[in-house]
Amino acid sequence: MAGIFETALQLGSIYALTALALFISFRILDIADLSTDGCFILGMAVSVHAASLGHPWLGVILALLAGWAVGFVTAFLQTRLAVPSILAGIVTNTGLYTVNLMAMGWRNNLSLLKNDTIFTLFTFGGDFSSLLLAGMILIVCMVFVRWFLSTRLGLSLRATGDNRDMVAASSINPAFTITIGLMMANGFTALSGSLAGQLQRSSDINAGTGIVTIALATLIIGETLVQGKKSLTRGIIGCFVGNVVYRMIYAIVLRTRIVPIEGLRLMTAIIVAIAIAAPEIRCKAALHQRIRKEMRNDA
Repeated sequence: MAGIFETALQLGSIYALTALALFISFRILDIADLSTDGCFILGMAVSVHAASLGHPWLGVILALLAGWAVGFVTAFLQTRLAVPSILAGIVTNTGLYTVNLMAMGWRNNLSLLKNDTIFTLFTFGGDFSSLLLAGMILIVCMVFVRWFLSTRLGLSLRATGDNRDMVAASSINPAFTITIGLMMANGFTALSGSLAGQLQRSSDINAGTGIVTIALATLIIGETLVQGKKSLTRGIIGCFVGNVVYRMIYAIVLRTRIVPIEGLRLMTAIIVAIAIAAPEIRCKAALHQRIRKEMRNDA
C-alpha cells in the first residue's frame, strides 16, 4: 500500500501540471482548449529526444518553450483569425500529430535506454528523489500561478474570463490576455509531458490520448474534495489532490485486478463521468434533502 501511495504522489505531482493548465484555460479564461492531448505528447517527445542526445535538463526547457508556441498558435487562431475556441484547439491538435512525429525523428515512439534523465541525475532524497523532484517542480509552478493571478496582468486575465466585453471596454486587450493565458496553460501541459516522458524513459505518439478528459476529471475531483469557499488557492491545490486520488484508484484497481486490463479504459470513462457529474449529483441530493426536511416540518 505504501508503494501505491508513493506512486500516486509521484504521478499525481506530474499530471497535476496538466490539471493546472486546464485550471487556467477552462476555469480562469473559460476556454475549452482541446490542444492539450497533442501538446502533452509534444512536451514528452521534445524532452525525451533531448535526453537521448544527453541533455535532459535542456529537454525540459525546450518542452516548455514548445508548449508556449502551441499556446500562441491556438490563441492566434482564436483572436486573430476568429476561429472558435473548440475548433482552434482541434485544428492545433491535428497539426501537432505531424509535429510530434517530427520531434521523435519520424518514429511512433522513442526510448531512453542507458541515457540519463533529470530523475537519475537528481539524487538528493535517496529512494524518494524522483518524488521529491516532481513535488518541488509542482510546488514552484503552483506558487507561481497563485502569485501571477494576483498581479495586474493576472487580474486582467481573470477579468477576461469573467466578461470579455467589459475588459475590452476597459482599455484592456482581450486578445493579449487570452494569448498569455493559453501560452501559460500549454506550457504547463508540455512541462507535464516532459516530466512524464523522462520518468517512464520513453515517448509515444499516442501517449496523450484522452489526457484532456482525465485532467478535467481530476480537476473536478479536486474541487469536490477541497471543499469550502471557492478561491484560487483551493482551486490550485485541488489540481494536485484530484490527481493523487485518481492515481490511487487507478493503481489499486491495477494491483487488485478488480477490473481486467482490457477494461481499464471503461473504468477510466466511468471515473471521469462520475467526477464530472459529482457536483450536480451533490446539488440535487442537497435539494432533495432540504425538500424532505421541509415536508417533515410541515407535517
